[in-house]
Amino acid sequence: MSLRPDLKADILTRVKKGLPRQIDWRRRFHMYPELSDEEYETTAFIKTQLSKLRIKTLPIKMRTGILAEIQGDSPGPTVAVRTDIDALPIQERTSLPFKSKIPGRMHACGHDMHMATILGTAALLNEMKNEIHGKVRFIFQPSEEVPPGGARPMIKAGALKNVSMIFGLHVDPRLATGKIGLRDGPTMASVTDFDLIVNGKSGHAARPHLTVDAIATAAEVIESIQKIVSREIDPIQPVAITFGKINGGVARNVICDRVEITGTARALAPQAARLLPKLIRRTADSVCRARGAKLEIKVIADYPVLVNHPDANQIYRQNAEMLFGKRSVAETSPGLGGEDFACYLEKVKGAMFRLGIMNKKIKADKPWHSPEFIADEEALYYGTSVIVASVIDFLQGRS
Repeated sequence: MSLRPDLKADILTRVKKGLPRQIDWRRRFHMYPELSDEEYETTAFIKTQLSKLRIKTLPIKMRTGILAEIQGDSPGPTVAVRTDIDALPIQERTSLPFKSKIPGRMHACGHDMHMATILGTAALLNEMKNEIHGKVRFIFQPSEEVPPGGARPMIKAGALKNVSMIFGLHVDPRLATGKIGLRDGPTMASVTDFDLIVNGKSGHAARPHLTVDAIATAAEVIESIQKIVSREIDPIQPVAITFGKINGGVARNVICDRVEITGTARALAPQAARLLPKLIRRTADSVCRARGAKLEIKVIADYPVLVNHPDANQIYRQNAEMLFGKRSVAETSPGLGGEDFACYLEKVKGAMFRLGIMNKKIKADKPWHSPEFIADEEALYYGTSVIVASVIDFLQGRS
């Protein structure tokens, strides 16, 4: 269904009025970033703001993160809205007057924008309970950036109890401010983060025949695993396996007996996502056995493919177009980046839209995780408006 014309005008007026407060929130989040599972002050600040707004928080057995809920004036289903709250271990290199005050910490992926958008959404919907036919649950999720991620603990804590639909967003520096990006189906990759430990037998460099060289074996493991992509996966299915760290050895004349390899595997097709961990384990184990070494493997994270549901995207689309016109919606391409929002989408219908934050005039065009990352704060207006309208539209249509 589509919202009444008077309701559209009311949403835009309320969002515009609340924008200065959202900008203040965003700048506070940006100045005091906290790493994954360390978001204590961020959690406390959000709870304080929710208390001031008289929005109920729900008890959860987690060190950080919040569940909050609004009960509308009319009965109906429950819809969830999610934001992540953690930052990255990056030293900020911008000239912003509100740049990070914490050395080596930065909101370089836009989670400060996400939090301000969703907190603003909560504030507005709390003022519009007469338009809410059901409940709205707000998920302020910790630890998106570091595996195994905070989504599954939040789900275990009850984030999705009785939820019929979940909405999420992610800023996109490739998309101009004023636009949102949508894509149905597989949109972000599965993530299998893993550690391989090759155990050999140490000895003198001049007597290699009496040893099992863990470095030589590890090199062969890496080379063999790379061939999985080119020779054991359908070439039509996008897949990537990357080794980002390798550690082993103590001296040039001592044959190494232990090498640790850190890797990540990504896939967009669910079939390839299921197959990759098995092929990695089989290949690494076979090479180690052939060389007389022993393998240990630790799976650190296993996020599924992020699959956006067309029903949720249609709600985003119709409300963005109603509010800002058809040119406000763009079709986005899939990518091999991962997001544990995918864990929620395994359980309930929903989608994550891309929120454009690119504005070259203010140098808001740097990629995610860059120390020079800047977001155009005007995007808060568009993101908040779309989510508020989508939540109301869904609940009124379902009731």
